[in-house]
Amino acid sequence: MSTDPGTGGPGSGRPARWLGRRTLRGRLIAGLLALLAVACAAVGIVTFVSLHGYLLSQLDQQLVQASHRYQACLGNPPPDADGESPPGPPRHDSPRECSQQQQQQTFSAQVRDGFLTDNYISYGPCTLSHADKAVLTSVPADGQPFTSDMSSLGDYRLLAVADPDQPGVTYITGLPMTQVNSTLRQVAIVEIAVFAAALVLTGVLGTGFVRLSLRPLRRVAATATRVTELPLASGEVTLPDRVPDADPRTEVGQVGSAFNRMLGHVEAALARRAASESRLRRFAADASHELRTPLAAIRGYAELARRHPGPVPGDIAHALARVESESARMSVLVDELLLLAQLDAGRPLAKEPVDLTRLAIDTTSDARAASPGHHWTLELPDEPVLVEGDEHRLHQVLANLMSNAATHTPEGTTVTVAVATAEDPPTVRVSVTDTGPGIPDDLQPALFERFVRGDFARSNGGASTGLGLAIVQAVTTAHGGTVSLASRPGHTSFVITLPRLASVATGA
Repeated sequence: MSTDPGTGGPGSGRPARWLGRRTLRGRLIAGLLALLAVACAAVGIVTFVSLHGYLLSQLDQQLVQASHRYQACLGNPPPDADGESPPGPPRHDSPRECSQQQQQQTFSAQVRDGFLTDNYISYGPCTLSHADKAVLTSVPADGQPFTSDMSSLGDYRLLAVADPDQPGVTYITGLPMTQVNSTLRQVAIVEIAVFAAALVLTGVLGTGFVRLSLRPLRRVAATATRVTELPLASGEVTLPDRVPDADPRTEVGQVGSAFNRMLGHVEAALARRAASESRLRRFAADASHELRTPLAAIRGYAELARRHPGPVPGDIAHALARVESESARMSVLVDELLLLAQLDAGRPLAKEPVDLTRLAIDTTSDARAASPGHHWTLELPDEPVLVEGDEHRLHQVLANLMSNAATHTPEGTTVTVAVATAEDPPTVRVSVTDTGPGIPDDLQPALFERFVRGDFARSNGGASTGLGLAIVQAVTTAHGGTVSLASRPGHTSFVITLPRLASVATGA
C-alpha cells in the first residue's frame, strides 16, 4: 500500500479533508473546542498525578508509623534517626496481639527464612492465595513502600522491613488503597463533569460569539450573491449597495473594503462596456441603414448599363455582372448586420401564431430548388405545430440552417428536417441534420459567434458571410428558445427548441 509522504499515512489527511468541507464558523468553533479539550485534559492529568502522589505520600507516612508500631509491639523497636534502639524494656507480644493494636484493615505478616509464618488483618487472620504468598515471600526488605494487588484483599500499599536482630526475619505491614482509589475516582468524575460542562458552555457561547464576529463576512457573501444574480451580460451596470461596516482595522473589514473597491471597478468597467456596445450597435445600425441606398444605386446602374441597346464588350459585361453579384452579396450582409443590431438593441419581434410544420415544408422546398444535388427529407407530425413568434424571422432561421447544410456539405449529402413536440415542458424541437463530414471540434464552441466560418473541408466552395448561425441564435433567443449543436463525422445536427402555444399545449 502506497502512502503520500506529505501526509504521513493513508488516514492522516482525513481530519484536513473533514475541516476543508466545513464552514469557517464550524472550523473556528471546532478549533476552539479542541484547544479547550486539550487544556482540560492537561489540567486533569496534572491534577490527577499531583493528587495521586500526595495521597500516596500521606499513606506511606501512615504505613511507616504502622510498621514501627508493629515492630515495637513484637519487641524489636526500629532504631531511631541515630541508629540506636529506644530505651525501655522490649515487649514480646504475639503477632496476633500486635495486629489487633493496629488500625482497621491494616495488614501484618512475618516471613521467616522464605516462609510466611503469620498474617493478620487487624483483629484476625486472613486467607491468602498462593500468588499472594509468593509475592510476600519474595518482596525485598528494603523499607521502600510498594503497591500490590492482593487477590483476596484488593490493592494494598505494603512495606517490608528486616529484623536487625534475627537474620532471615522480615516484617511486612500494609494499608489498603481503597481510600486513595476512591478519592482519585471521585476527583476524576468531578473533573470530567466540570470539563464537559465547560466544553458545552464554551460551544454554546463560542457559537454565538463566532456568529457575531463573522456577521460582516456574511454581509460580504450576501452582497456577492446579489451581484451573481444580476444580468450583467445584458448590459445591467447598476450594482447593489456596498458592504457596510468595512472597517479596515479588522481582517473582515479589510475583505469588505477590498470587495467594495472591486465592485466599483466592475461597475465602471460594465458602464464603459455598455456605452461602447451601445455606440457600436448604433454605428452598425446607422451604417447598415445608410449603405442600403448606395448599394441599391450601384445595382441599379449596373443593370441599366447592361441594358444598353448597343453592343457591350465581353469584359465590360463580365465586370458589370461581378458588380451586380458583389452588390447583391453586400446587400445581404448589410441586412444581416442591421437585423443583428436590432436584436441586440432589444427591438421586439412580431408575435403571432406560426405553423412550424408549414414553415418547414416551405423552407425545405426552397432549399431543394436551390441545392438539387442534396437529398432533402422531411419528418413531420400529423398535426400542425404552432408557436408564437415572427414568421418571417423564423423562416430566416430555418433557411439559414438549411443553407448552412447545403453550403458546407458535398453533393449527395442527405439533409433531414424534423419537427417534434414534447409535453413536459410544452416545447417544439426543430432539427436540421446532415450526413456531411462534420464540424471540427475546435470550431464548435465559437460556431454561433459572428463572422465565424466553417472549415473549408466541410464547405463545397460557396460564399458565406459568417453571420448566418449568429442570426439563428439571436432570433431563437429572442423567441425564448435555445439552439444546440452535435457534430461528428457523418452526422451534424442543429436543434432549435421553442415554447409551444399554451392553447395548443393544453389541447384547447
